Amino acid sequence: MKVSTFTAFKSRNYRLFFAGQSISLLGTWMQKTAVSWVIYSQTHSKLMLGMSVFATLFPSALLTPLGGVFSDRYDRYRVLLLTQVLSMVQAVLLTVVVFFKNYAVWEIILLSVVLGLINAFDVPARQSLVYELVDDKKDLPNAVALNSSMVNLSKLIGPAIAGIAIEKLGEVVCFGLNAVSFIAVISSLLLMKLPKYVPRLHRKNILTELAEGFTYAKETASIRFIMIMLAMASLLVLPFTSLMSVYAKDVFRGTASTFGLLDSAIGLGAFIGAIFLASLKPERNLSKVLAVNTFVFGAGLILFSYTSWYPLALLFLVIGAFGMMSQITISNTLLQTQAAPAMRGRVMSMFVMVYASALPVGSLIVGTISEHVGVQATVLGEGIMALGIGALHLRHRQKISPSKPISPLPENLAPEVAVAPTA
Repeated sequence: MKVSTFTAFKSRNYRLFFAGQSISLLGTWMQKTAVSWVIYSQTHSKLMLGMSVFATLFPSALLTPLGGVFSDRYDRYRVLLLTQVLSMVQAVLLTVVVFFKNYAVWEIILLSVVLGLINAFDVPARQSLVYELVDDKKDLPNAVALNSSMVNLSKLIGPAIAGIAIEKLGEVVCFGLNAVSFIAVISSLLLMKLPKYVPRLHRKNILTELAEGFTYAKETASIRFIMIMLAMASLLVLPFTSLMSVYAKDVFRGTASTFGLLDSAIGLGAFIGAIFLASLKPERNLSKVLAVNTFVFGAGLILFSYTSWYPLALLFLVIGAFGMMSQITISNTLLQTQAAPAMRGRVMSMFVMVYASALPVGSLIVGTISEHVGVQATVLGEGIMALGIGALHLRHRQKISPSKPISPLPENLAPEVAVAPTA
């Protein structure tokens, strides 16, 4: 029996979450596009582009494990609500800075660090809360894939709108619209009806629980392998996206709209990939799909790297991004379904930590290499790296079973007992 691509929408809370996040993420991608354009336009430095990515992701990577502990110890819903409010404040400050300063590179980077710190607590709470928003837990893989489609549809539309807005109205409009977009996600959270949160009696301190999360991930073979593969992809291949503004300006001799369309091509391919993943049957071997799509990812980058005809380059970007989608989405799904419930927040925080630490380091490496060998040769090398990672997936896929039951929690890592709140 064919499973509906949108089966997770049966859950009211998930529908609200999806709607609010869709609007908010549209603003987020507009802001990301504007940040890259402003940084490169004002500095003409590929290294500074990498630095802008590093500023957002690296602080998040450092504190995300702590955010995962908070997600497991406290009410994930309230943690997420607070981080969304703080993100809105950050977006307002960024709008004000860009509006009043002609050269705001260092202010943008500083506020990017602030956003990274907020995201350290936001992302683990958001990722692990999805499980609670879906009424039928069998719909979780579909919900995760739909989340990816939401992210990438906004990445498809947001940069294109941002490119036009930058040319016609100026960069500050993109920052302002992102600030306004947080109203939607905050409203959707307030409209949700979740079971009353029951506090847990914690006999262990935060650092002990943090260490237990790392031990659990290290000793669970399937989770450890997923983390290693994600780290390799994030460090060696995924940073190609930070070079799109260089392609727009230096390779295709274009404008902000050219840059916006390159980013949108990535978003289109990733969106198609996410819809494809959402349509897979539950019994499908996800590790095999991940291996095949990693080869597609690498082939797309290799074909794109030296293509000088802009329309054809956009097509190759779409193909590459289709394969790219599996790196994050399937890894996320496998971790969510295989992690023990009491460890889910910490496992997802480590998932984010791996991605958020490897990607900015990779962006700095890619920015530095492209300064010496050229942007096209760098992307070609990243495509070849993707093929190598795909080969590793094929070699080890028999050891990772997507149908494997949720990993049991070792006796010494048993969850704390829930207690009723006292008056």
